[in-house]
Amino acid sequence: MLWVTGAGSGVGRATAIAAARDGWWVVASGRRVEALERTVFEIESAGGRGQVLPLDVRDGAAVRLASKVVRERWGRVDALVLSAGLNARRRRWADQSMDEFREIVDTNLTSTATVIDAALSDLRSSRGSVVVVSSQSAWQFNAGAGVAYSASKAGLAALCRTLNNQERSAGVRACCLYPGDIATEFLRHRPAVPDEASQKLMLMPEDVARVVCFVINSPPHVRIDELVLTPVSQA
Repeated sequence: MLWVTGAGSGVGRATAIAAARDGWWVVASGRRVEALERTVFEIESAGGRGQVLPLDVRDGAAVRLASKVVRERWGRVDALVLSAGLNARRRRWADQSMDEFREIVDTNLTSTATVIDAALSDLRSSRGSVVVVSSQSAWQFNAGAGVAYSASKAGLAALCRTLNNQERSAGVRACCLYPGDIATEFLRHRPAVPDEASQKLMLMPEDVARVVCFVINSPPHVRIDELVLTPVSQA
């Protein structure tokens, strides 16, 4: 079974749908119930299996309860895709809000660790895989990405490396994925939203989903530590 966070939109939604086509039973989590229901409706309309599990990944107690629900209702977690993310329009030291800073770090970094921790016993049992959706701005510095976003996404690499180092004897494998510009609703968080022509040159969520599925469908003896995925047009 595959558990996807951020499954109501963007990369999470595209991954849930693509993985279901590959035969995965998908549990789709996120904060927006209607969006999750649309994801699962598309999965089931194509003959796949999907379940809606509403969740705010910033709530540690809710995450622990959700992992228990997943295990009891749908079985062991064999793979985990973590794509919930947040940014803000105010991105510079000169204008950022520390309240927004904490919210971004909590969503992008702390919550990712929380979900992994909650699912780790299952991943040990299944010799499972984890895909953490980071950002190209964490692989190659991008001043426009913002202070909090850059710091939080860079921290995801350390999560994956420590997981691979400390849990390799259990067969747990983590991949830190660094996608470049993606044409999703997440672009609304930018100080200036790219126009339609610019968005047509970007990656599509489905492009990233194919890469995620390549990772989670790889055999158990294969670990893909990091992948960078960018549109040809991006500098």
